[in-house]
Amino acid sequence: MNRKALKKVLRYAGKYHFLIAVSMLLAIVTALLSLYVPILAGNAIDCIVGKDNVDFAKVTEILIRMAITVLFIAICQWIMNTVNNRITFRVVRDVRRDAFARLQVLPFEYLDNKQTGDIVSRIIADVDLFADGLLMGFTQLFTGIVTIVGTLVFMFYLNFGIAIVVVVLTPLSLLVARFVATRSFKLFKQQSEARAAQTSFVDEMIGNLSVVKAFAHEDENIDAFDTMNDNLEKVSVMATFISSLTNPSTRFINNIVYAAVALFGSFTCIAGGMTVGGLTIFLSYANQYTKPFNEISGVITELQNALACAARVFELIEETPEKNDLDDAKELMDVKGKVDIEDVSFSYNKETSLIEDLNLSITKGQRVAIVGPTGAGKSTLINLLMRFYDVDKGNILIDGIDIRDLKRGSLRENFGMVLQETWLRSGTIRDNITLGREGFTDEQIIEAAKAAHAHSFIKRLPDGYDTVITENGGNLSQGQKQLLCITRVMLDIPPMLILDEATSSIDTRTEIRIQKAFNKMMKGRTSFIVAHRLSTIREADLILVMKEGHIIEQGIHMELVAKRGFYYELYTSQFG
Repeated sequence: MNRKALKKVLRYAGKYHFLIAVSMLLAIVTALLSLYVPILAGNAIDCIVGKDNVDFAKVTEILIRMAITVLFIAICQWIMNTVNNRITFRVVRDVRRDAFARLQVLPFEYLDNKQTGDIVSRIIADVDLFADGLLMGFTQLFTGIVTIVGTLVFMFYLNFGIAIVVVVLTPLSLLVARFVATRSFKLFKQQSEARAAQTSFVDEMIGNLSVVKAFAHEDENIDAFDTMNDNLEKVSVMATFISSLTNPSTRFINNIVYAAVALFGSFTCIAGGMTVGGLTIFLSYANQYTKPFNEISGVITELQNALACAARVFELIEETPEKNDLDDAKELMDVKGKVDIEDVSFSYNKETSLIEDLNLSITKGQRVAIVGPTGAGKSTLINLLMRFYDVDKGNILIDGIDIRDLKRGSLRENFGMVLQETWLRSGTIRDNITLGREGFTDEQIIEAAKAAHAHSFIKRLPDGYDTVITENGGNLSQGQKQLLCITRVMLDIPPMLILDEATSSIDTRTEIRIQKAFNKMMKGRTSFIVAHRLSTIREADLILVMKEGHIIEQGIHMELVAKRGFYYELYTSQFG
């Protein structure tokens, strides 16, 4: 059993100590009353043993007492189950909340290196399975332990010799359960990992189904999915098979215990050491004593699965978060927009260099275009400016302040970003434009949409700005999604702008109009424009030509064309 994961689960459950105390109290009451019922049954049997020796009045009184006891047990069990459900789902709520909260502060390096489906599987599927095991544990574990202890006490009180027989044979059940549990944990962990891989694959395929169909890759995907599905089936069958050995094995041992009690008890009755009712009580106790071992064995098996899933969730929760802002981190106020990059080096993979000894000084209000082949480091430079990643060496200064001395939120609030990759959430068009920002009137939203040339297509939607779209834009075209993302920035233009292929999915006619809007928007604001279409950057104040992480040329368009260098090659490749 994964003890580390178990300790963490208990730490979460410990917050609800009052509910746990109530559950334990109800478990004790339920168990003790369940042990009282066989005593009543035995007394009733003793009242009807022997010819013409039936005490109907006494039997009736005992049966009424039994009915009241059983009803009270049922009420206690109902309350206990309700309390256990509350404990379980509050713990699950807390675990999910912590996992999602940790997701918000994890560094981009973690998110870039993990499959989305694996992370989703941890927070959703693994937590659900963990909840099932935890609920079974709360429901059956306490009651089972109390029942075992209670029956032992009563059996030793009734007959010491027979009780010893029961106690000697019982550890066999525990040995079997332990043997199965140690082997099932590894298999359940493999099952959880196989399920996560399958979830990741399905998530990836659904998100890119149009590409799959365009390249007629359906058969290969089906084969890949079948392989994963078969692997999951094999691991699941083996885990279920191994874990299912627990119940029949312990039941076999328990039946041996029951038979031994019946045999020894019968001889004791014949010898006059016990009444028939007493033997009935003892047999009932032997059954009740061994039954929790079956249940606890089942609980242990379920807990193996639950803890295997919990361990994966706790791995996420305990991942090293993004470095906190400094205690004396500053707010970026009254931004002028001067940016200095001093001897900056950075690489995603420390074994492979990317940006080395980069130096750059950008004055207030400059429009800086960044061009170069794929992998040159253009988007990486943007990631460093936004502190999505921290530099390995050197400094990036804004208005003379090192960005590492600033609060991340303050830094990012002063940048407006429009990326090539669009992101829209489930909600209305208006929600996606404001994106949680408050205080904007309908007039301001419409004005921003008009500036981004999005107003005309929004009006044609069924409910205009109140049209609800699904995750990632629903049936909107890629160009329409990008227009909405541009509208977000137009709504509240910050002092600095980053446009990373901001018009890549927009038709040429609309692009010309948006470029005019961008030119107006960028006036007086420091702007970084990443572009492959060089026609969009001719008016830039400074063009940086990057190759293999270095700035190999810089200047305005006409100067770079006149040099007939690498920029000239890029330009002539597009315009002849």
